[in-house]
Formats: sequence, C-alpha cells, structure tokens
Amino acid sequence: MKNLNKIIFSFLMIFLLIPVSLSAVEFGVVTNITGGITGSEPDFKIDIWPRLFTLIGDNAEFVFTTGFTLELLDEELFFVPELLHTEFSKRLTGGMGIRLGRFNYSDPLSFIMEGLFDGALFYHNSPLGSFKLGAWYTGLLYKNNTVIAMTDNELENNSKPVDIDDFFNSYFAPQRFISSFGWEHPSLGNFMHLNTALIAQFDLNDESVKYNSQYFIVKSRIPTGSFIIELGTSIEAKQNSESNSNLAFAGEAGLQYVLPGKFNNRLSFSGKYASGSTDDGLVDAFVPITVKYYGFILKQKMSGLSVFTLDYSSRLHQTLGASVTASYFARNESETSGGNLLGPEFCVRLIWSPFIDLQFNLGGGIFVPSLGDAAPEDDIQWRLELTAKLAL
Repeated sequence: MKNLNKIIFSFLMIFLLIPVSLSAVEFGVVTNITGGITGSEPDFKIDIWPRLFTLIGDNAEFVFTTGFTLELLDEELFFVPELLHTEFSKRLTGGMGIRLGRFNYSDPLSFIMEGLFDGALFYHNSPLGSFKLGAWYTGLLYKNNTVIAMTDNELENNSKPVDIDDFFNSYFAPQRFISSFGWEHPSLGNFMHLNTALIAQFDLNDESVKYNSQYFIVKSRIPTGSFIIELGTSIEAKQNSESNSNLAFAGEAGLQYVLPGKFNNRLSFSGKYASGSTDDGLVDAFVPITVKYYGFILKQKMSGLSVFTLDYSSRLHQTLGASVTASYFARNESETSGGNLLGPEFCVRLIWSPFIDLQFNLGGGIFVPSLGDAAPEDDIQWRLELTAKLAL
C-alpha cells in the first residue's frame, strides 16, 4: 500500500492532460476571506478557488476547481494548494447517468460521510425513485479538508503539519475504500420523502490494526402544513482486528415550523444522538467515516455525543438575513472523567449580500461550561468571526 497514492496520483495527472472537444467554457474565481478571534487567539484565512466549467456535447459536463489557502493559525502562516471539485458527468439514456472524478457526496444523515471524494457514482432515476451506486478512494484527498479520523493513529497524523520533504505521508488523508448503495424517493405514499443508504468502508492503511465498518442509514422527511418533521437513524457494524465485532447507533429527530409573516421566519428544533461505549460492551462508540464538527466554538464530532439545537432564522430584507442558535452538548460514554453534560452554546449570525456576487457573514457566540457538570470550573469561551465571499 505504500506506493498506492503515487500510482493513482500519476493516473490522475495523465487524465487531466487528455485533450477534449469543448462546446462551451466558463471561468470563475471565488475568494473567501475569514478573520476571527477566539478568546485572545486571532486567526486569519484566505481561500482562492479558480474554477473552469465546460459543456462536452449535449449531455456531458466537466468541472475543474483548484484551491489555494493561506492561513494564520497559532501565530504561524501556512500555505496549502489543493485539487477541489474536479468532475466529469454524463447523462445516459433512460434516466441514467454517471459521475467520475472528485465530487461531493453526503449520506442521508450528513454526519457519517460528507465531503469531497475521489471515485465514481452511477445513478438511475425512475418512477420507483432514484438509485445510486458509488465507490470512492480517500487516499488522495487533503487531510484537513475531508477529515478522516477513525483511529487514534489517524487522529494523530491529521494534527501534524504538511512536510514538503515527506509530502505523500503528511499531506494526504488516510487510505480507505468506500462503497455505497442508496435509494431515495421524493414522495413515498404521496406524503414522505425517504432517503436510504448502505455504506461500507475498508481500511487500506499500513497499520497492524484494521478498522472496517458498515452503516445502514434511513432518513424520512414529512411536510405537514407549516411543519416539517425529520427522522433518521443509522446502525454501524464495525470490525476491529484487535477485538470482536460490535454494533453502534446514531439518530436524529427534527421539527421545523415556518412562521407566518413577511420576513420568511423559520423556527426549528433538532436532536442528534451518537452512541458511546457501554460498561457491558454490548454497544460501542459510533464512529463516522468523516469528521464533521458541531458547534460554533466547541467543535465536537458525532461520536458518543448528543446535541440539542433550537434555531430561529429570518430574512429581514432582500439582502439581509439573521439567525439565533442555542445548542446543548452532552456525552454518552458510560465512563468519563467528570460529568457528561458539557454545557450550552449560543450563537448569533448576520448575513448581508449587497450584490449577488458579494456576501458578508458576521457571527459571534459563547460557550458556557459552568452550565454543565463535565468542567463547571472552566471559563466562558467566546468567538467573533467575519467572512467576506466574492465570486467572479
């Protein structure tokens, strides 16, 4: 497996050099500038994303996107280049189609597997619903974009900076193969949007301990008048070469209410749960494939965690929107140092878009550990952040 990244990387470069006949070409650049301060620690980040989009014939498209990131973090300046959304897609006959390259994929719950992946996805749209079959390899992704940390070694490697002298071992994400089969119906029984998926991932890393897992996922969305009800669950079966097979669980429930009025107000409540390890060993900690952080300040991943969120959003003007969010975090592990209640977080956000290609996003929030029992003596944490996004 040591040379697998180099082999696939070489084939990718050859593919990008193959000339194609293009009927239309569009160029664009997105610049995203973020400045923030957490306590007394400032941070600054500039992302530049050049993008090329082409039509190939009447039923195919090609997208090529690169990224350049300049980031100030912990008083150190980092520059990272990256290949982003780079995809060839083609519509076939009879509602079928295929996507090849590096593109975004998300599981129905959006916290098991989400982000950019290299691979192929075949889909078929029919009156019985949409069927999807996909396969991906993760070893060529930038490790700090699509974050994979399923084992302690992967978590440790992700925290290390990129070393130019050891580029292939310090830049890329862990090597895992992922396959997925999904079925989605927009209006099952004329009242419910149903989205299901079966995902399996296999450990290709050069480690003595292998971590393989499978996930069965179901999510439903039921609109009833001004309300939208969302319910979802996932069962994980995991195989670790150092222990026996085990099961883990995750789920979510949500309720959205569209308030009457001219401001397009929306009130939503959601609860997310991911199992932790139990004393009897019957249930293990739920481990997602990719890491998605919850919380504006706390930044917790969905493993052994519960998150309850109340959110109010409003469009105050055609160019101005606002949201207020309150969340509470709790750990689900049976054995923890201290208590299980981490505490609440409160966040306010303003979004102003004076032009269609320009957007400003101002957010601020606090986390209050004294309202939990895990670390009640800790001080209040706060963060203020401003983002400007320009698309040309």
